[in-house]
Amino acid sequence: MKEDFVHQTCCEPHRIRTKEILKQHPDMRKLIGKNPNTIFAIIGLVAFQLLLCWLVSDQSWWIVVAAAYLLGAFADHALFVMIHECAHRLIFKSRAANRLAGMLANIPLLFPSSMTFEKYHLKHHSFQGVHELDGDLPNYWEAKLINNFFVGKVIWLLFYPLFQLFRFPRLKEIKAFDNWTVLNWAIQAVAVTAIALLFGVKGVALLFLSFFFSVGLHPLGARWIQEHYLTNGEQETYSYYGVLNNVAFNVGYHNEHHDFPSVPWNRLPEIRKQAPAFYDSLSYHTSWTKLFFRFIFDKEISLFSRVVRKNRGKIPLTDPSTPDLEQYN
Repeated sequence: MKEDFVHQTCCEPHRIRTKEILKQHPDMRKLIGKNPNTIFAIIGLVAFQLLLCWLVSDQSWWIVVAAAYLLGAFADHALFVMIHECAHRLIFKSRAANRLAGMLANIPLLFPSSMTFEKYHLKHHSFQGVHELDGDLPNYWEAKLINNFFVGKVIWLLFYPLFQLFRFPRLKEIKAFDNWTVLNWAIQAVAVTAIALLFGVKGVALLFLSFFFSVGLHPLGARWIQEHYLTNGEQETYSYYGVLNNVAFNVGYHNEHHDFPSVPWNRLPEIRKQAPAFYDSLSYHTSWTKLFFRFIFDKEISLFSRVVRKNRGKIPLTDPSTPDLEQYN
């Protein structure tokens, strides 16, 4: 049973690989840009969840649970990906427009998270593995409590959003609240009240269950394991090249995204196509469902199966070979 994370002294691998790829494939820069059409996906997904609320509002509870697990979880997971796109400013040129789009995507998720996610996620890109700045890393007590126990992993997945909340006090260098965060909370308060009045308890329950299933005890929850848990040696970032990318807006292309965070979701597969030697040589996953069960049952994988480092590895803003630095700062 592991008792600590895997410690490395080197900086995170993505900036180094980005520079090497751009040397060999300078045309990769052409993939960088915005995809304003993504706003239509956000509108469609929000409308889908609200329609689902209406359809289950007078149905049996088992239908509410089934709809949340089989339909709502996938829609909510896709909405998280949309918020992720907004955080990286990959829809519109205006930061404000992207933030408002993220708040729109946030509505069916019930809990105000769009602005908070932006703050902590961009730090994750800048300081991957730095425990006091990377909110994707478990707390030490969290990893020790859950470790590699079957029951602990099930509980951890089931209540994954709650465990994430306990990480915020550790990240003292990140300013948690500002006016945008207050606006995010205000919009959610109005939206959730309206949803409750229009669709009743079962409509709200549908959204609540969809939220927890989309990030937790569901094959979709394996995404959090796929991205950075050490499932093959000490490679610290993994991509997923499975069929669910079709409904998750290519979020599985995680190595590609970390290497080029200024490339929108629809162009991520092109990165691998243009530079196959860099990505086909890395380990990757092809099934979230298989990984979900492997994580739960495999005692070799625990919450300590993560790389941590003290090396913050900052690259000067004047470095012309790193076009994505605006996303890191």
